Amino acid sequence: MKKQFEVIVAGTGGFGSSCLYHLARRGVRVLGLDRFPTAHDRGSSHGATRIIRQAYFEHPDYVPLLLRAYGLWRELESVSGRKLMKICGLILAGPPSGEVVSGAKLAARLHGVSVEDVSARDFAGERAARFPGFRMPQGFAAVFEPAGGYLHVEDCVQTHIELALATGAEHRSDETIVSWESNGRTVRVRTESDEYEAAALILTPGAWASGLLQSLPEFPQLTVLRKTLHWHHVRSSVYDVSNGGTGFLFEMPGATIYGFPSLDGQTLKVAEHSGGETVSDPLHVDRTLKESDTQPIRHFLEEVMPDVDPACDHHAVCMYTMTPDGHFVVDRHSQHANVFYGAGFSGHGFKFTSVLGEALAELAIDGATKLPISFLSAGRFAL
Repeated sequence: MKKQFEVIVAGTGGFGSSCLYHLARRGVRVLGLDRFPTAHDRGSSHGATRIIRQAYFEHPDYVPLLLRAYGLWRELESVSGRKLMKICGLILAGPPSGEVVSGAKLAARLHGVSVEDVSARDFAGERAARFPGFRMPQGFAAVFEPAGGYLHVEDCVQTHIELALATGAEHRSDETIVSWESNGRTVRVRTESDEYEAAALILTPGAWASGLLQSLPEFPQLTVLRKTLHWHHVRSSVYDVSNGGTGFLFEMPGATIYGFPSLDGQTLKVAEHSGGETVSDPLHVDRTLKESDTQPIRHFLEEVMPDVDPACDHHAVCMYTMTPDGHFVVDRHSQHANVFYGAGFSGHGFKFTSVLGEALAELAIDGATKLPISFLSAGRFAL
């Protein structure tokens, strides 16, 4: 006998775990399915931290979603009693007319987000400087976003799942989805070990999205990229988050580099947002550290952060699932009215998991959402 639910969520990483939580808190009989254990390190939602920010240089239309996301993260902290989000500020730097600085200023101006212009003097090497430990490259401009910070990524996923289970959801890990089908009224999902039915299906499969959405005519071609996260020893306490250390994102020539303050007083995390090798099979990603991974990071640290050891202490590997335009796809399936999906989060999606989980839950239950997600529709690729 098939197991019956109101909604099935396929893939319970960052976005799927949030969907599960928002559905369960509304009293929906919901099942989450994932091929890996909760808060695993095989996809895109791991590595200790993810940046959260409001002056969104990628596109101003994201800002209203971010403002709601911040509120939902604080709400999740209140309900769970866990500290999930740390506001420590964020330095955004690059050429004055580059994407990062000009885009952040545009988003801030259109939506009233607070950003502060900072000068090269703020980055001087002296202890009296506002941002000791950083050097401003010649010709760069920079802004500081006080509301920037980071999320504890695995804790966020774990908390969404645990609260969903406590509110009545079911969750099955180590179950690989083989296929799904819909007749417009019910959806049937087959895994390697079982079969389930529901009134609606939400697909949030991360790097495996193409395999589960390949029949969708307007769905874009996705490219999965291998990305490395690096931890480096610090030689100074100026980077410590407890000592005023901030997050940072620099649009350097040839590479965009981002990172976090030191959480433990010993190391800090830094990574390249640009670049990345194409992954043909997400199940078999090369997780070794290569010279091509370390070179851009080393050059950045030597030029901008001289009190950080340029030799990598340890690393992790995750994946970006890229759309052709670098923006998300969140929509209803054009051929099956009871199937919804979120995919192609292009390496900047995790901060939105709280709010887009809410949006997808509303779509599955109410058929619509008041959240401003129309600019993320797959229809833009059909034009």
